[in-house]
Amino acid sequence: MIEAVGLTKHYGRTVAVDNLSFTVKPGRVTGFLGPNGAGKSTTMRMILGLDRPTAGQVLIDGTPYRDLRRPLTTVGALLDAKWVHPNRSARAHLRWLAKSNRLPERRVAEVLDQVGLTKVAGRRAGGFSLGMAQRLGIAAALLGDPKVLLFDEPVNGLDPEGILWIRQFMQGLAAEGRTVLVSSHLLSEMALTAQDLVVIGRGRLIAQSSTAEFVERATENTVRVRSPQLDRLRVLIEQRGHAVREDDGALVVAEATSEQIGEIAGAAGVVLHELSPQRGSLEQAFMQLTGDSVEYRTELGNGLNEIVAGTDQRLVSAGR
Repeated sequence: MIEAVGLTKHYGRTVAVDNLSFTVKPGRVTGFLGPNGAGKSTTMRMILGLDRPTAGQVLIDGTPYRDLRRPLTTVGALLDAKWVHPNRSARAHLRWLAKSNRLPERRVAEVLDQVGLTKVAGRRAGGFSLGMAQRLGIAAALLGDPKVLLFDEPVNGLDPEGILWIRQFMQGLAAEGRTVLVSSHLLSEMALTAQDLVVIGRGRLIAQSSTAEFVERATENTVRVRSPQLDRLRVLIEQRGHAVREDDGALVVAEATSEQIGEIAGAAGVVLHELSPQRGSLEQAFMQLTGDSVEYRTELGNGLNEIVAGTDQRLVSAGR
């Protein structure tokens, strides 16, 4: 388990993390979300003892990282996939890490096989694609068979097959009872991967909840209805809730459930061709709750808000 209590980090007058407290529980994948510049990377570095907090503390299974005698056996992390000597082979890189924590050399072959790099284990890591480097970083994180795992943007550079693999892999690690914290900007992927969320903005906690609760709290669920008697149905529906007609002729109804709409149509003898609940997305919920926490915002004429934050100019767009 990871426990952050009052975590604060100042860089001069800049407050990167501001009195941040959260808990990451074992047995579940927890997504760590926030706009660029929110303090996610700084927080993960403090968890791993790479940055010293200005105030507060982080405990990993009850112990600060700096007090772990063989840290790779307790916590594994992927923060920078390219953090490897370019002239070392994948196998040599992992052997070096294994020796640093007195791990058996057999673990090198085991983790290379786990991540699918056995056939290229003798190649220089500097020649790896980003996707292969990600797999090597994951292998390094797994080397000590730790109970706590941190991944920062683990699907960067992976093709669709690789993304599916890492999703199932992280869920499998959590199913074994491990604590898994993953930071990502791919919200659609996080919606499929993470059971829980920790969401921050400007270094402060915005929300900590299950993914389903986060989406439900921040978005409005609607019902989509199609019928050959649409005008009659609309009159009946608007006695219960608000209905909006879409370009394809369907009605989107707010403030009503699909069961209620079905009962209304059934009582009036109205034929339905479609009756489907429409759930809010993680992306919509994220944009709703973090809109005040982004660094830069531009309003576009097409009605979409685009958020550009951080030096790497990643885009997170609403309304997809």
